[in-house]
Amino acid sequence: MKKYFPIKAGLLALGLFAATGCAKNKEVEPSITNIAVTNPDFQELEDAAIRGDVAVLLGNKNPNDPQGNYTVFAPTNAAFSRLGLNTAQDLAVLQQSFLQNTLYYHVYSGSLPGSALTSGSTSNSALGVTRRIIRRTDGTLYVNGSQIVGTDVKAANGLIHPIDKVLLATKADVLNSALALQSGSVFVKPELTFLVEAVVYCNLQDALKATPGSAPLTVFAPTDQAFKDLGVLLGVPLNQPSDIRKLPVATVTAVLLNHVVGGTQGGKFTPELPENTSVASAGGAPVALGAFKSGVITMKGSGNTVPANMVIPDVQCTNGVVHVIDRVLLPL
Repeated sequence: MKKYFPIKAGLLALGLFAATGCAKNKEVEPSITNIAVTNPDFQELEDAAIRGDVAVLLGNKNPNDPQGNYTVFAPTNAAFSRLGLNTAQDLAVLQQSFLQNTLYYHVYSGSLPGSALTSGSTSNSALGVTRRIIRRTDGTLYVNGSQIVGTDVKAANGLIHPIDKVLLATKADVLNSALALQSGSVFVKPELTFLVEAVVYCNLQDALKATPGSAPLTVFAPTDQAFKDLGVLLGVPLNQPSDIRKLPVATVTAVLLNHVVGGTQGGKFTPELPENTSVASAGGAPVALGAFKSGVITMKGSGNTVPANMVIPDVQCTNGVVHVIDRVLLPL
Protein backbone atom coordinates (compact mmCIF):
# COMPACT_ATOMS: atom_id res chain seq x y z
CA MET A 1 0.00 0.00 0.00
CA LYS A 2 2.91 2.37 0.54
CA LYS A 3 3.43 3.02 -3.15
CA TYR A 4 0.05 4.75 -3.33
CA PHE A 5 0.44 7.03 -0.35
CA PRO A 6 2.38 9.59 -2.44
CA ILE A 7 -0.81 10.04 -4.45
CA LYS A 8 -2.61 11.07 -1.33
CA ALA A 9 0.20 13.15 0.08
CA GLY A 10 1.86 14.57 -2.99
CA LEU A 11 -0.09 14.22 -6.21
CA LEU A 12 -2.90 16.37 -4.90
CA ALA A 13 -0.45 19.22 -5.37
CA LEU A 14 -0.23 18.49 -9.11
CA GLY A 15 -2.42 20.56 -11.37
CA LEU A 16 -3.26 22.96 -8.54
CA PHE A 17 -3.31 25.87 -10.91
CA ALA A 18 -4.69 24.02 -13.92
CA ALA A 19 -8.27 25.18 -13.53
CA THR A 20 -8.96 28.41 -15.38
CA GLY A 21 -10.22 31.35 -13.40
CA CYS A 22 -8.61 30.23 -10.14
CA ALA A 23 -6.99 32.85 -7.99
CA LYS A 24 -3.23 32.80 -7.73
CA ASN A 25 -1.89 30.52 -4.97
CA LYS A 26 -5.31 28.91 -4.48
CA GLU A 27 -4.93 25.14 -4.16
CA VAL A 28 -7.29 23.06 -6.29
CA GLU A 29 -7.41 19.28 -6.11
CA PRO A 30 -7.05 17.48 -9.46
CA SER A 31 -9.93 15.44 -10.85
CA ILE A 32 -9.94 11.65 -10.99
CA THR A 33 -8.85 11.86 -14.63
CA ASN A 34 -6.05 14.31 -13.74
CA ILE A 35 -4.70 11.89 -11.14
CA ALA A 36 -4.68 9.04 -13.66
CA VAL A 37 -2.87 11.25 -16.17
CA THR A 38 -0.23 12.49 -13.74
CA ASN A 39 0.54 9.22 -11.93
CA PRO A 40 2.61 6.68 -13.90
CA ASP A 41 1.04 3.80 -11.92
CA PHE A 42 -2.24 4.54 -13.72
CA GLN A 43 -0.91 4.95 -17.28
CA GLU A 44 -2.86 1.97 -18.62
CA LEU A 45 -6.01 3.14 -16.84
CA GLU A 46 -5.59 6.50 -18.55
CA ASP A 47 -5.23 4.76 -21.93
CA ALA A 48 -8.29 2.64 -21.23
CA ALA A 49 -10.33 5.64 -20.13
CA ILE A 50 -9.49 7.41 -23.38
CA ARG A 51 -10.31 4.43 -25.60
CA GLY A 52 -13.38 3.60 -23.51
CA ASP A 53 -14.57 7.21 -23.72
CA VAL A 54 -14.89 7.81 -19.98
CA ALA A 55 -11.96 10.19 -19.43
CA VAL A 56 -14.12 13.29 -19.86
CA LEU A 57 -16.80 11.84 -17.58
CA LEU A 58 -14.34 11.30 -14.72
CA GLY A 59 -12.71 14.67 -15.32
CA ASN A 60 -15.87 16.50 -14.28
CA LYS A 61 -18.25 16.67 -11.36
CA ASN A 62 -20.89 13.96 -11.07
CA PRO A 63 -24.23 15.57 -12.02
CA ASN A 64 -26.12 12.78 -10.27
CA ASP A 65 -24.54 13.30 -6.85
CA PRO A 66 -25.26 16.33 -4.60
CA GLN A 67 -21.54 16.68 -3.85
CA GLY A 68 -20.57 15.98 -7.46
CA ASN A 69 -18.53 12.92 -6.51
CA TYR A 70 -17.60 9.59 -8.03
CA THR A 71 -15.73 6.74 -6.36
CA VAL A 72 -13.43 4.70 -8.58
CA PHE A 73 -11.81 1.35 -7.88
CA ALA A 74 -8.74 2.09 -9.99
CA PRO A 75 -6.70 -0.77 -11.52
CA THR A 76 -2.96 -0.16 -11.56
CA ASN A 77 -0.70 -0.87 -14.53
CA ALA A 78 0.11 -4.22 -12.92
CA ALA A 79 -3.60 -5.02 -12.80
CA PHE A 80 -3.95 -4.50 -16.55
CA SER A 81 -0.73 -6.41 -17.16
CA ARG A 82 -2.29 -9.52 -15.60
CA LEU A 83 -4.63 -9.55 -18.62
CA GLY A 84 -1.75 -9.02 -21.05
CA LEU A 85 -2.66 -5.35 -21.46
CA ASN A 86 0.57 -3.37 -21.16
CA THR A 87 0.20 -0.59 -23.72
CA ALA A 88 -2.50 1.51 -25.32
CA GLN A 89 -2.16 -0.68 -28.43
CA ASP A 90 -2.87 -3.83 -26.41
CA LEU A 91 -6.32 -2.49 -25.54
CA ALA A 92 -7.31 -2.98 -29.17
CA VAL A 93 -7.83 -6.70 -28.47
CA LEU A 94 -11.00 -5.69 -26.56
CA GLN A 95 -14.16 -4.47 -28.20
CA GLN A 96 -14.62 -0.80 -27.36
CA SER A 97 -18.11 -1.31 -25.95
CA PHE A 98 -16.90 -4.06 -23.60
CA LEU A 99 -13.98 -1.90 -22.46
CA GLN A 100 -16.34 0.97 -21.69
CA ASN A 101 -18.67 -1.31 -19.73
CA THR A 102 -15.68 -2.69 -17.84
CA LEU A 103 -14.63 0.80 -16.82
CA TYR A 104 -18.18 1.64 -15.73
CA TYR A 105 -18.03 -1.39 -13.44
CA HIS A 106 -15.23 0.32 -11.52
CA VAL A 107 -17.27 3.48 -10.88
CA TYR A 108 -19.67 4.27 -8.04
CA SER A 109 -21.93 7.31 -8.21
CA GLY A 110 -21.21 9.24 -5.02
CA SER A 111 -18.71 8.95 -2.17
CA LEU A 112 -17.82 5.46 -0.95
CA PRO A 113 -15.02 5.98 1.60
CA GLY A 114 -12.71 3.26 2.81
CA SER A 115 -14.60 3.12 6.11
CA ALA A 116 -17.67 1.90 4.19
CA LEU A 117 -15.80 -1.02 2.62
CA THR A 118 -16.84 -3.56 5.22
CA SER A 119 -16.77 -7.30 4.69
CA GLY A 120 -19.91 -8.58 3.00
CA SER A 121 -21.10 -5.14 1.95
CA THR A 122 -22.09 -4.51 -1.64
CA SER A 123 -22.17 -1.42 -3.79
CA ASN A 124 -23.78 -0.68 -7.11
CA SER A 125 -21.73 0.38 -10.11
CA ALA A 126 -22.30 2.66 -13.07
CA LEU A 127 -22.74 -0.55 -15.07
CA GLY A 128 -25.72 -1.49 -12.91
CA VAL A 129 -23.99 -4.57 -11.51
CA THR A 130 -23.10 -4.80 -7.83
CA ARG A 131 -19.68 -5.55 -6.35
CA ARG A 132 -18.93 -7.35 -3.09
CA ILE A 133 -16.36 -6.55 -0.41
CA ILE A 134 -14.46 -9.54 0.99
CA ARG A 135 -12.06 -9.55 3.94
CA ARG A 136 -9.82 -12.59 4.32
CA THR A 137 -8.69 -13.94 7.67
CA ASP A 138 -5.27 -12.31 7.16
CA GLY A 139 -6.97 -8.90 7.06
CA THR A 140 -6.52 -8.22 3.34
CA LEU A 141 -9.48 -6.49 1.73
CA TYR A 142 -10.93 -7.30 -1.69
CA VAL A 143 -13.60 -5.99 -3.99
CA ASN A 144 -14.78 -9.15 -5.75
CA GLY A 145 -11.46 -10.85 -6.54
CA SER A 146 -9.33 -7.69 -6.63
CA GLN A 147 -7.27 -6.66 -3.63
CA ILE A 148 -7.78 -3.09 -2.48
CA VAL A 149 -4.20 -1.85 -2.08
CA GLY A 150 -5.02 1.70 -1.02
CA THR A 151 -8.05 3.75 -0.03
CA ASP A 152 -9.36 7.29 0.00
CA VAL A 153 -7.12 8.98 -2.55
CA LYS A 154 -8.91 12.32 -2.75
CA ALA A 155 -9.77 14.04 -6.01
CA ALA A 156 -11.75 17.18 -6.75
CA ASN A 157 -14.66 15.03 -7.90
CA GLY A 158 -14.46 12.05 -5.57
CA LEU A 159 -12.29 9.24 -4.28
CA ILE A 160 -9.96 6.59 -5.70
CA HIS A 161 -9.27 3.14 -4.25
CA PRO A 162 -6.35 1.48 -6.14
CA ILE A 163 -6.81 -2.25 -6.84
CA ASP A 164 -4.51 -5.01 -8.12
CA LYS A 165 -6.82 -6.67 -10.69
CA VAL A 166 -9.26 -5.35 -13.27
CA LEU A 167 -12.88 -5.91 -12.25
CA LEU A 168 -14.86 -7.82 -14.87
CA ALA A 169 -18.62 -8.20 -15.26
CA THR A 170 -20.78 -9.22 -18.20
CA LYS A 171 -24.39 -8.26 -17.32
CA ALA A 172 -25.33 -11.73 -18.60
CA ASP A 173 -25.62 -15.26 -17.26
CA VAL A 174 -22.82 -17.80 -17.61
CA LEU A 175 -24.16 -19.21 -20.87
CA ASN A 176 -24.62 -15.87 -22.60
CA SER A 177 -21.30 -14.61 -21.27
CA ALA A 178 -19.60 -17.58 -22.95
CA LEU A 179 -21.56 -16.89 -26.13
CA ALA A 180 -20.36 -13.27 -26.06
CA LEU A 181 -16.75 -14.45 -25.92
CA GLN A 182 -17.41 -17.05 -28.60
CA SER A 183 -18.91 -14.45 -30.95
CA GLY A 184 -16.09 -11.92 -30.52
CA SER A 185 -18.21 -9.46 -28.55
CA VAL A 186 -15.61 -9.23 -25.77
CA PHE A 187 -12.24 -9.94 -27.33
CA VAL A 188 -11.94 -9.08 -30.99
CA LYS A 189 -10.61 -12.62 -31.45
CA PRO A 190 -13.28 -15.19 -30.42
CA GLU A 191 -12.55 -17.30 -27.32
CA LEU A 192 -14.26 -20.20 -25.50
CA THR A 193 -15.46 -21.47 -28.89
CA PHE A 194 -14.67 -25.10 -27.97
CA LEU A 195 -16.46 -24.76 -24.63
CA VAL A 196 -19.60 -23.36 -26.25
CA GLU A 197 -19.57 -26.14 -28.86
CA ALA A 198 -19.22 -28.73 -26.10
CA VAL A 199 -22.11 -27.25 -24.09
CA VAL A 200 -24.39 -27.33 -27.15
CA TYR A 201 -23.23 -30.86 -28.06
CA CYS A 202 -24.16 -32.09 -24.58
CA ASN A 203 -27.37 -30.02 -24.39
CA LEU A 204 -26.25 -28.34 -21.17
CA GLN A 205 -27.34 -24.81 -22.09
CA ASP A 206 -30.10 -24.69 -19.49
CA ALA A 207 -27.69 -25.67 -16.72
CA LEU A 208 -25.70 -22.48 -17.31
CA LYS A 209 -28.65 -20.12 -17.74
CA ALA A 210 -29.97 -17.87 -15.01
CA THR A 211 -33.43 -19.03 -13.98
CA PRO A 212 -35.69 -17.75 -11.19
CA GLY A 213 -34.59 -19.21 -7.88
CA SER A 214 -31.47 -20.86 -9.28
CA ALA A 215 -28.43 -20.98 -7.02
CA PRO A 216 -25.21 -19.20 -8.08
CA LEU A 217 -22.47 -21.17 -9.79
CA THR A 218 -18.70 -21.16 -9.79
CA VAL A 219 -17.58 -22.14 -13.28
CA PHE A 220 -14.06 -22.99 -14.42
CA ALA A 221 -14.03 -22.29 -18.17
CA PRO A 222 -11.20 -23.82 -20.24
CA THR A 223 -9.74 -21.76 -23.07
CA ASP A 224 -9.68 -22.92 -26.67
CA GLN A 225 -6.01 -23.82 -26.29
CA ALA A 226 -6.88 -25.96 -23.27
CA PHE A 227 -9.20 -28.06 -25.42
CA LYS A 228 -6.59 -28.34 -28.16
CA ASP A 229 -4.09 -29.55 -25.57
CA LEU A 230 -6.66 -32.09 -24.39
CA GLY A 231 -6.91 -33.41 -27.93
CA VAL A 232 -3.16 -34.02 -27.97
CA LEU A 233 -3.42 -35.83 -24.64
CA LEU A 234 -6.26 -38.05 -25.88
CA GLY A 235 -4.78 -38.62 -29.32
CA VAL A 236 -7.91 -37.11 -30.89
CA PRO A 237 -7.05 -33.93 -32.81
CA LEU A 238 -9.24 -31.07 -31.64
CA ASN A 239 -8.31 -28.43 -34.18
CA GLN A 240 -11.68 -26.74 -34.48
CA PRO A 241 -14.73 -26.59 -32.18
CA SER A 242 -16.76 -29.13 -34.18
CA ASP A 243 -14.04 -31.73 -33.51
CA ILE A 244 -15.44 -32.00 -29.97
CA ARG A 245 -18.14 -34.16 -31.53
CA LYS A 246 -15.53 -36.84 -32.26
CA LEU A 247 -15.73 -37.69 -28.55
CA PRO A 248 -18.65 -39.61 -26.99
CA VAL A 249 -21.32 -37.22 -25.71
CA ALA A 250 -21.36 -38.99 -22.32
CA THR A 251 -17.62 -38.41 -21.93
CA VAL A 252 -17.85 -34.74 -22.85
CA THR A 253 -20.82 -34.28 -20.52
CA ALA A 254 -18.91 -35.75 -17.58
CA VAL A 255 -15.95 -33.49 -18.34
CA LEU A 256 -18.08 -30.35 -18.58
CA LEU A 257 -19.92 -31.04 -15.32
CA ASN A 258 -16.52 -31.34 -13.65
CA HIS A 259 -16.05 -27.61 -14.29
CA VAL A 260 -19.20 -26.47 -12.49
CA VAL A 261 -19.44 -26.05 -8.73
CA GLY A 262 -22.66 -25.15 -6.92
CA GLY A 263 -24.02 -25.34 -3.42
CA THR A 264 -22.08 -23.54 -0.70
CA GLN A 265 -19.14 -22.98 -3.07
CA GLY A 266 -21.23 -21.52 -5.87
CA GLY A 267 -20.71 -17.90 -6.94
CA LYS A 268 -17.29 -17.60 -5.30
CA PHE A 269 -14.54 -15.14 -6.15
CA THR A 270 -10.95 -16.29 -5.77
CA PRO A 271 -10.44 -14.88 -2.23
CA GLU A 272 -13.50 -16.86 -1.10
CA LEU A 273 -12.61 -20.25 -2.55
CA PRO A 274 -11.36 -22.74 0.08
CA GLU A 275 -7.63 -23.37 -0.15
CA ASN A 276 -5.87 -26.71 -0.26
CA THR A 277 -9.04 -28.76 -0.23
CA SER A 278 -11.51 -30.38 -2.61
CA VAL A 279 -14.96 -29.21 -3.65
CA ALA A 280 -17.64 -31.34 -5.27
CA SER A 281 -18.39 -30.62 -8.92
CA ALA A 282 -21.82 -30.84 -10.51
CA GLY A 283 -20.80 -34.22 -11.91
CA GLY A 284 -19.98 -35.56 -8.46
CA ALA A 285 -16.21 -35.82 -8.95
CA PRO A 286 -13.96 -33.72 -6.72
CA VAL A 287 -11.99 -30.70 -7.88
CA ALA A 288 -8.85 -30.14 -5.81
CA LEU A 289 -8.08 -26.48 -5.11
CA GLY A 290 -4.56 -25.27 -4.39
CA ALA A 291 -3.24 -22.38 -2.34
CA PHE A 292 -4.43 -18.82 -2.82
CA LYS A 293 -1.38 -16.94 -4.11
CA SER A 294 -1.06 -13.58 -5.85
CA GLY A 295 -4.82 -13.32 -6.19
CA VAL A 296 -5.37 -16.65 -7.97
CA ILE A 297 -5.79 -20.31 -7.10
CA THR A 298 -5.02 -23.51 -8.99
CA MET A 299 -7.39 -26.43 -9.48
CA LYS A 300 -7.07 -30.04 -10.60
CA GLY A 301 -9.48 -32.79 -11.57
CA SER A 302 -8.94 -36.38 -10.45
CA GLY A 303 -7.64 -37.23 -13.91
CA ASN A 304 -5.13 -34.37 -14.10
CA THR A 305 -1.46 -34.74 -13.29
CA VAL A 306 -0.82 -31.01 -13.68
CA PRO A 307 -3.10 -28.36 -12.13
CA ALA A 308 -4.87 -25.72 -14.17
CA ASN A 309 -4.09 -22.04 -13.72
CA MET A 310 -6.49 -19.14 -13.83
CA VAL A 311 -6.01 -17.06 -16.98
CA ILE A 312 -8.86 -14.61 -16.35
CA PRO A 313 -10.24 -14.96 -12.81
CA ASP A 314 -13.32 -13.48 -11.20
CA VAL A 315 -15.68 -12.66 -14.07
CA GLN A 316 -18.97 -11.61 -12.48
CA CYS A 317 -22.04 -13.03 -14.26
CA THR A 318 -25.68 -12.67 -13.28
CA ASN A 319 -25.83 -16.25 -11.99
CA GLY A 320 -22.33 -16.78 -10.68
CA VAL A 321 -18.63 -16.27 -11.19
CA VAL A 322 -16.52 -17.59 -14.07
CA HIS A 323 -12.79 -18.27 -13.86
CA VAL A 324 -11.17 -18.85 -17.26
CA ILE A 325 -8.48 -21.56 -16.94
CA ASP A 326 -5.69 -22.97 -19.09
CA ARG A 327 -6.40 -26.71 -18.72
CA VAL A 328 -9.43 -28.99 -19.00
CA LEU A 329 -10.33 -30.60 -15.65
CA LEU A 330 -10.66 -34.35 -16.08
CA PRO A 331 -12.93 -36.28 -13.68
CA LEU A 332 -11.10 -39.61 -14.03
